[in-house]
Amino acid sequence: MRIAAKALATQLKKGLAPLYAVHGPEALVALEAADRIRAAAKAKGFVEREVFVAEPGVDWGRLDAAASNLSLFANQRLVEIRVPGGKPGVEGGRAIEAWCRKLSGDTITLVTLPELEWQQMKSGWFGALDAAGTVVEAKPIAREELAEWLAERLSRQGQKASIETLEWLADRVEGNLLAARQEVEKLALLLPAGEVTLDAIRDAVTDVSRFERDGLLEAIHAGDASRIARIVPSLKAEGEALPLLLWTMSEEIRKLMAVAAGQRPRGWSSPDAAAVLNKTARRHTAESFGHLLLRAHRIDRMIKGVETGDPWDNILQLSLELAGRAALVRDAA
Repeated sequence: MRIAAKALATQLKKGLAPLYAVHGPEALVALEAADRIRAAAKAKGFVEREVFVAEPGVDWGRLDAAASNLSLFANQRLVEIRVPGGKPGVEGGRAIEAWCRKLSGDTITLVTLPELEWQQMKSGWFGALDAAGTVVEAKPIAREELAEWLAERLSRQGQKASIETLEWLADRVEGNLLAARQEVEKLALLLPAGEVTLDAIRDAVTDVSRFERDGLLEAIHAGDASRIARIVPSLKAEGEALPLLLWTMSEEIRKLMAVAAGQRPRGWSSPDAAAVLNKTARRHTAESFGHLLLRAHRIDRMIKGVETGDPWDNILQLSLELAGRAALVRDAA
């Protein structure tokens, strides 16, 4: 059975499945879903816990041995199988399928996976997980769902807020679920139980502009023009320092130019980051990079007051062009 993470709490109240597989793109949602499963298993007496991590070069025979050992004892155990890369390989796939055939009432299995590609979800091992228990998908919280998500978390700590207040908070933390959780938890420490007003929240929450800067870069690399068009005005409303924002954008342009030239740029932190930079760099040519640098130079002059023009409008133009969405905007250069 496959369910969304938001339906997990209801499913757990009906009873425990012998196996749960949690996967999806939203790390916080996946983490909290796994925590819910662990807590439910512990409450039902599955207090012993064994963890098998499928790292590169792992001996999958250990998993088969664990299955044999479990059958010799009556202790109720939670066995976690973590596949951080999402690709167990041929041997691992067979081991997972074999594990699914040996499930018993004395064992609850929790399999944790990252976001999976459709080919992986068509594999035999994933099909075995699906058939043996409950597959929980950790989907991102959409913007239209975020206010409700915030309200539910406030309710857990004995607080509530008007829809206007919830929407204001949602606008501040959109695109960063971890920041949203941190802000809500902070309200429990700073404000009493009951109704929390917009003025009180404005005074209590932190400046999340640094998260929004990161969110802007994510939206640029994703080519998400609508999200870019929301984040830039939000940064302006929050009083983001234009020189810092322009520096962030200019550094990203230089990284992309280095990638396009076959060089290793500063900030090359992981293979995933490299893949993102390569994908965005392929949207551009030497001519378009020159145009981006020219616009950044003109924005700098606007900020210093030596050239006319609205720097925020041009930041939006620069962001959209960097995302490869130049056709959506009026050329202001």
